[in-house]
Amino acid sequence: MSIVHFITFVVLGGIFGFVGGLFGIGGAFLAIPVLGIAFGLNEQTAQGTALAMGMPNVLVGLVSYSRKKPLDWRLAGTLAATALPFTFLAARIATLLPSGQLRIAFSIFLLAIALDLARRTFIAQAPAMAALPWPFAAVAGAVGGAFSGFFGIGGAIMTVPAMTMFFGQTQVEAQGMALAFAVPTTVLTTATYAFAGDVDWAVGIPLAIGGVVTVSIGVDVAHRLPERALRSLFIGFVVIVAIALFLKARAGA
Repeated sequence: MSIVHFITFVVLGGIFGFVGGLFGIGGAFLAIPVLGIAFGLNEQTAQGTALAMGMPNVLVGLVSYSRKKPLDWRLAGTLAATALPFTFLAARIATLLPSGQLRIAFSIFLLAIALDLARRTFIAQAPAMAALPWPFAAVAGAVGGAFSGFFGIGGAIMTVPAMTMFFGQTQVEAQGMALAFAVPTTVLTTATYAFAGDVDWAVGIPLAIGGVVTVSIGVDVAHRLPERALRSLFIGFVVIVAIALFLKARAGA
């Protein structure tokens, strides 16, 4: 790899890391379509490489969020423990099968989540749900783990609205929880993709270097933004991701 390409991937990693820190998702969601469309990696390799980049990012992001505000580790542990077996099974399937139809379904599901978040954010009379007890986090962990395995880091972006809708957490608290969920699932999913030969380390390492530098900046910005503004940005991000996933799946159909 030339020095120009190395610097390019470091800069891109910095962008992905900042966005990942801002929204608590590790940055892989942006990296996957960019690596596939702009750099010609196939879907499995794009996901595996983005996950390799995401491993250090989610670790740094988790530490940064936990320093800003203590996390509910009982809730986080329940999410992570129940997610792991579903993540492994889904990741094994994802390395063997095309996932175009699943990606379309997932994009539609994300749009539904964004619409409900918008309803609860901008409609003042929207009733708030009573927070569920922590054992119910096992259901969120299982569903999120399956999506993480299939889509790289889909479970993290689902964890944020689940935590705000069903467990009474603020947007910032939910984003920290998503990173706590993402650490073990990202490690397991990356190992699964790497074992299948679907990680381009020459690309993933410079991406990770750039991401580690900027992820804490994204976390700082997230904690400075008002709740409504941060949630609005998150809704817009989810909509963009959903549309990109849908268009990419349709193009590959």
